[in-house]
Amino acid sequence: MKSIKMLNVVNLFFLCCFVLPFSSCGQSTSKSNIKEKSTNKTVAEKQSVSSGKNETATFAAGCFWCVEEQFKQLEGVVSVTSGYTGGTTENPTYEEVSNGNTNHAEACNIVFDPAVISYKELLEAFFVTHDPTQLNRQGNDVGTQYRSAVFYHNPEQKQLTEFYIDQLNKEKAYDKPVVTQVTPFKKFYKAEDYHQNYYENNPDQAYCRLVIKPKVDKFRKAFSEKLKK
Repeated sequence: MKSIKMLNVVNLFFLCCFVLPFSSCGQSTSKSNIKEKSTNKTVAEKQSVSSGKNETATFAAGCFWCVEEQFKQLEGVVSVTSGYTGGTTENPTYEEVSNGNTNHAEACNIVFDPAVISYKELLEAFFVTHDPTQLNRQGNDVGTQYRSAVFYHNPEQKQLTEFYIDQLNKEKAYDKPVVTQVTPFKKFYKAEDYHQNYYENNPDQAYCRLVIKPKVDKFRKAFSEKLKK
């Protein structure tokens, strides 16, 4: 499979520069002195797109600031929303999720036009955005809230995801087995407003400069033919 072979090379490229020993998603927020917002959160149950023939994919791949900015680059992606899913706590706050007490993952709802970009191509991008062999962590971001997970919206997404993971493992794309969870989408809680477009709004913030920007730059290079003009 051509896409899997390309993924091997790109993942190695990403992982060489993945971990920075002095910065993590949670530490970044505390340094920004941002106050938590805990009310009037938007809840989507079994969310589908509101109009047209667009579809939704929901991915968790570590800090959602990184995931959001990477997927925003792709042609065919209509919108990306950062939030929380996969847990049990109703209307969770960022602080609650960060403490690891809700079982929610930081995730992104990605609305896309399948006539422009396929779910399979989004999966390819998803597995490039992070290391799917790390259990409940991405680099210095440690905890179940940073787990690798795909929350599928329909049987086709489930089938494609499981097939893709199976191929990665069979071709030994990584030194370790992929631990990405594949679970049905249920509820998605939109994160506080300051988390939306975080990188775009805080480009000079330390975590953005030292962690997100290098990853986005590499992502853009790997998917140069699929970027928005």
